Amino acid sequence: MSKLTIQQQKFADEFIKSGNQTEAYKTAGYKVQSDNAAATSASRLLRNDKVKEYIDERMAEIKSKKIADQQEVMEYLTAVMRGEHKEQTLRGMGEGYQEIDDIDVSASQRIKAAELIGKRYGAWTDKQQIEGDLSLSFNYDYGDGDADAKNN
Repeated sequence: MSKLTIQQQKFADEFIKSGNQTEAYKTAGYKVQSDNAAATSASRLLRNDKVKEYIDERMAEIKSKKIADQQEVMEYLTAVMRGEHKEQTLRGMGEGYQEIDDIDVSASQRIKAAELIGKRYGAWTDKQQIEGDLSLSFNYDYGDGDADAKNN
């Protein structure tokens, strides 16, 4: 990643948070004479290769942290299936008071997790092999009874 000035980095981080280039420019501490001037300068900053690269890299990091990958999903489903995962439920204590209890996941949820894992590995896919001659032949009759003569 290219080295940015402190103000450029602050601008880029604020822009990532808010999506508003003018506000990000002002928050980063740049001297501003008007919103129009700030918008123009911010737009110029967003075209700066170093700033663009920094924003793109930070956005990729944020995206990868927010989205579960296949390994994470499989680990979660496996934990549910094995009963290692707990869920929370409310237990009434009387007079409108409730406590949160951790309980084991239900058998139906464990079965569903097992089904999803099985689907991932193709455990329940019916595989059928179909063999045979699948070529098709068409003959057209143009009314004179000689279909093959007119096909050329």
